[in-house]
Amino acid sequence: MTTKRVLGLLALPVSLAFIVLAVFYWTTPAGMLPSFMPGFIADSTHVHYKHGIASLLLGLAALAYAWFSTGKKK
Repeated sequence: MTTKRVLGLLALPVSLAFIVLAVFYWTTPAGMLPSFMPGFIADSTHVHYKHGIASLLLGLAALAYAWFSTGKKK
């Protein structure tokens, strides 16, 4: 197995984690986020939509990388 294929297979769980993180950002107020996460604001009801969008884009980019790096070679 080549290095590029191994990295592609490792990108799959990373992409899924970023997509789950995006949903978490969209459904959790800033005051309920764990304190180590970016966007935590104590006693805040604000929802970080932009953090969720950024996480979704990173997840989709990692998913695209995994798809293209593990595909058939010509």
